[in-house]
Order: sequence, then structure tokens, then C-alpha cells
Amino acid sequence: MRPTSRTDRLVMSDFSRPDGARHPHHPRSYEITDPAEAAEVRAVRELGRRLAAEAGEYLFDCSCGDDDGTRHSTPESRRLLDPLSPEGIPARHRARWAAAAPGALREYAEALAAGAAEPAPPAGVPLSVAFGWLGAVRQEPRDAAWLLAERAPMRLLAGASTAELAWAVRESDRAGLEGAVRFFAGEEFTTRHPKRRRVPDTARDLLLRHARSHRPADLAVLERRLLRAPEDRIRRS
Repeated sequence: MRPTSRTDRLVMSDFSRPDGARHPHHPRSYEITDPAEAAEVRAVRELGRRLAAEAGEYLFDCSCGDDDGTRHSTPESRRLLDPLSPEGIPARHRARWAAAAPGALREYAEALAAGAAEPAPPAGVPLSVAFGWLGAVRQEPRDAAWLLAERAPMRLLAGASTAELAWAVRESDRAGLEGAVRFFAGEEFTTRHPKRRRVPDTARDLLLRHARSHRPADLAVLERRLLRAPEDRIRRS
């Protein structure tokens, strides 16, 4: 696959609907890097400018690169760029993200992608699966689903007890440990009461070892925030 060029990358700003409705998980800005999708956006931009010129509206040149097409709104641009449009690019991004979710979490991902604000978490899915889901999240590109990709596994993990999380660390593969380090170094874990940050040595050592080898930028925060438990008392229920 050829790398995305600068001319293919578009930074899209917020899309405001006349009725004020919003997709609850749509980011304020996102990137379009697929060349075909970028070409679609440029086409609706040009159509909007042409129709505005025909209507006698004053146009000016903008070199900022983030005109999302809503300045000269058309039915085509609204259908393509509205986060609530089932035919739009944001919906495509979310659908691709949901399709790539682990099988046990796909229904949950699809509900979030469709706009459910607080879907029920799936029952009986090991937390190690959520760690692996988070660990698979790429930092780039920041497409219309990137906020969901960050938020969804975090939502599943944030409500779990520290003992459950620690056991899941022991069950995780490398991708799961990647996600676990991201979680334990993040706000969802570190804002807990100190007593809820006491992690048994087995899990703590696994997290620190992975961070030392693969995420050294997180090592200091883990060492500071992963408090030691008196002893490793985790047992399967």
C-alpha cells in the first residue's frame, strides 16, 4: 500500500446541523486519508463553491486546508460529511472500526458506532480481550472513529475492580499488555483512590517489564502510580 501523501490528507472540522443534533461519539475534528474519500470531499467542496458563485455569493480564497465544505453547504456535502448520515464518510470510518473489533465485542462496537450513548457492556467477555482491543488502537490516523477506538475499550475497563484488571494482565498476550500499559498509565486508572491502585506484584512486574521494553515513555508514570499490594491474593472466582 502506498503511503498517504500530504495532498490526500484532509483535516475536517466540526459539522453543525441546523437542528443541532450530534453523534455522541464524533470527534470535534478528524482526518481523511483515503485518496478516494479525499477526492469525494474535494468534489463536493467544488460543487458548493460553484453553486455559491452562480447564486452571486461573495467567495474568497482560503489556503488554510481545513474547509470542510459546510461554508457552501449543499445536499451532497451534508450527505457526505454529516456524522449522522448513514452514507457519510464518518459513518464509513465508524463501520470499518466496528468491523475490526474482536468478535465478542463487535455488537458493543456496532452500538457505539450507530450512536448509542451508553450501550450495555457485553457479559462474560474477559477483560484481557478489552486490553487487546485497546492495544490494537493505532495512534494514527485520527479518522472519524479514533475517539471511539480510544474510548470504547477504556469504558469497558474503567468499571472493573483492580483485582479483576490485574488478573486480566496475567492472561494477556503482547497486544493485551500494550493496551494494559496504556490503561494503567491513563487517567481512568490513575484517578482512583490510592487503595484501588494497589496492584499485586505479578501483574505489576508484567506491566513494568512491557513498558520498559515497548513503551518507555510510560515507565515513570507506572512506577509512580502502580502501588504495591501487600501480597498477591488474586484468585479466580
